[in-house]
Amino acid sequence: MSSLPGSPEGAATTGLVDTPVDASPETLAQLPPLTEQTRLEAREIMARYPQARSALLPMLHLVQSVQGYVSPEGVALCAEELGLTKAEVGAVATFYTMYKRRPTGRHLVSVCTNTLCSVLGGQRIMDALSADLGVHHDETAADGSVTLEHAECLAACDYAPVVTVDYEFYDQQDVESARELVAALRRGEKPHPTRGAPLSDFRGISRQLAGFSQWADDGSAAAAVDAPWQAGPTLIGVHLAEERGETAPPMSGPAAPSAAAEEPRETVRPSGRTGQTPGEEAADARVAAADNPAERAGAEQAHPDRGAEYGQPRGRQRAGTDTPAGTEPGTSEQGPATSPPSPTPPGKA
Repeated sequence: MSSLPGSPEGAATTGLVDTPVDASPETLAQLPPLTEQTRLEAREIMARYPQARSALLPMLHLVQSVQGYVSPEGVALCAEELGLTKAEVGAVATFYTMYKRRPTGRHLVSVCTNTLCSVLGGQRIMDALSADLGVHHDETAADGSVTLEHAECLAACDYAPVVTVDYEFYDQQDVESARELVAALRRGEKPHPTRGAPLSDFRGISRQLAGFSQWADDGSAAAAVDAPWQAGPTLIGVHLAEERGETAPPMSGPAAPSAAAEEPRETVRPSGRTGQTPGEEAADARVAAADNPAERAGAEQAHPDRGAEYGQPRGRQRAGTDTPAGTEPGTSEQGPATSPPSPTPPGKA
């Protein structure tokens, strides 16, 4: 790679961003504060997880929804609440490109420049928007309306070339349609995505990724979920099959076993004729009925005569082993154990 570390070209090629976190006094002075309400919501996120530190990712989205990026203050809040160091939180925040290292515009415009999108015009779209906005990768227009970034893959190859705004999809774009989209965003408009929920803004979608509704009421949230969308390329196979009367062949397989067939018969009703307890007899049956080595190993592990030859009197050495009973790891004896007398068969006392 000929580009230098930190350059837009290098970041776009590697998918990494190594620019420093913006902690300039001018920027920090303009940020909305992280209030006590933010801290309470962070604790609400933590309560969702058995281990509190598992809440770090949505908590980073939460502070980003307030300040537009993961600021030093946001890192400190997460560290305090989770009992982590700021270095540990910062390591996560700087690993994922979805967490921004400097203030983001009102909207985040991502242009896929990976293989298929690039072949179909993604790089031309990126170049045109870069020229119109006067920015490069991960930079924000002077009016604060749009942050532009390369995206390595947006997982929508059947709709290429693809642009997303605040992670909502605008499919099958070309240079002119992408320019019109960005121009509308800069005018304060919110063109409806090709599919998915209505467009909000970057801070709104960050709040949603934190696990909170970005909509004012339940009706607005329901309308967003039920928004119309177009899925032509994805559903074309389904429509063709319907037109042609084609269906997938039925799946063949063994019939579902009955409840009684889930275990060998002997484990359901011990015979009582082997001189063993019902549990030991059932365990022998489970070992004998194992269909594969993994099942057999599990049955042997749970056998009450573990360490003995299954189905034989307790204390006898397992066939194929050189370790006498009583000297296995974890036992206290220093020599072979003495085999107890064989159980007396029923009726021969």
